[in-house]
Amino acid sequence: MKYDVLVIGSGPGGYVAAIRASQLGMKVGVVEKAELGGVCLNWGCIPTKSLLKGASVYREILRAEEYGIGIKGSPVPDLGKMVSRSRDVANAMSKGVQFLFKKNKIDHIKGRGKLTGVQQVEVENEEGKKENFTADHIILATGARSKELPEIKQDGKRIIGYREALTMTKLPESMIVVGSGAIGSEFAYFYQALGCRVTLVEFLPDVVPLEDPEVSKTLGRAFKKSGMKVMTNATVESVSVEGDVCKVKIKTGKGMEEREAEIVLSAVGITPNLENIGIEELGIELEEGKIKVDEFYNTNIKGVYAIGDIVHGPALAHVASAEGILCAEKIAGKLPQPLDYGNIPACTYTTPEVASVGFGEEAARKAGYEIKVGKFPFTASGKANAAGHRDGFVKLIFDAKYGELLGAHMIGDHVTEMISEIVVARKLETTGQEMIKSVHPHPTMSEAIMEAAAAAVDEVIHL
Repeated sequence: MKYDVLVIGSGPGGYVAAIRASQLGMKVGVVEKAELGGVCLNWGCIPTKSLLKGASVYREILRAEEYGIGIKGSPVPDLGKMVSRSRDVANAMSKGVQFLFKKNKIDHIKGRGKLTGVQQVEVENEEGKKENFTADHIILATGARSKELPEIKQDGKRIIGYREALTMTKLPESMIVVGSGAIGSEFAYFYQALGCRVTLVEFLPDVVPLEDPEVSKTLGRAFKKSGMKVMTNATVESVSVEGDVCKVKIKTGKGMEEREAEIVLSAVGITPNLENIGIEELGIELEEGKIKVDEFYNTNIKGVYAIGDIVHGPALAHVASAEGILCAEKIAGKLPQPLDYGNIPACTYTTPEVASVGFGEEAARKAGYEIKVGKFPFTASGKANAAGHRDGFVKLIFDAKYGELLGAHMIGDHVTEMISEIVVARKLETTGQEMIKSVHPHPTMSEAIMEAAAAAVDEVIHL
């Protein structure tokens, strides 16, 4: 069968690219060996948020008396039911993608896809039967998987990755989480919130090390307050399994330390899925372990494109989706603008939440800006106090010369919802004065954005 566009992979990059291509009048097929929606929808973004919501509800119930609500008996978290709910949510979302495929007349070709030549893809199904397809344009969107380190070899039982962490039905008594990026921090928070004794190990000086240092330190303090053991500037040297116990050797500034846990969760990053998709045979160029593409995701082979976690850039679902849309529009002959990778929001869904976009203070200074910084703590927010979630702050960074908003760094309740205002403001090259004069509703958490902008120019009212 011949297609205008054939996409290999149906994650948030692949299925979005396919839908946009279909909207633009092209005949589209998507090759996917597993569930539609890819890792994000089935084994990442969506089911983790379902679990985190369960943990949030549980923690709120424990605080019910603070809100004047009496609870008879002690609430007991049921990990099995939480996992079952998360799977139901993921399955419903996957069915939603199936509906969108039917609506947009996109063919789902079930099997493993491999490039076999220019404009040619071979698909092998579960029974081993192979079928050949041709397409004028082929988009590679094969995503990534949990990264394995030789010293933390995953066995899927005691030493696990994120997939196993999503499907455990019995709450372990103890867990060591290696890596405190978004994945590691979210799972560490989730299991600690349910009553598991969690140790979080991070190689760098702070948790969520890509975030603003003040944000990182605030989240670290919140983790420690919850009872979590946080070890920074620490390296896992080895993990051995003895019966029902994992023995972990951790190198710290004070020397070697051995800790035991029922489960070790490796959350040290991801590895792009580049094996067995035909890129070597076709001579597709790689750069530092990922596919090299131009600003519209063309590879060095005409008619072959790559998006998402297999190309350089933030390995985030919303980035893959944006890349997929741009790629499809360029193929269709439209005139899209290249993606601004300097205006990509990052979110971590712990409690408190973390969100950021744009320049940090140090990066802004290194880029040659003279800056003004405004910060507003949620302890001064009426909505945060009423809700009982006073931890955190909003920090905004402005160009001192022209007042343009350069970056934002937030930690607190619902900040992952608030960051979009900053993304739009930066897209429009908004100034601090424009933000101050944009009336924000009261009482809301988002008022803190207006107040932080005012703080940068000594006009803040509520501090």
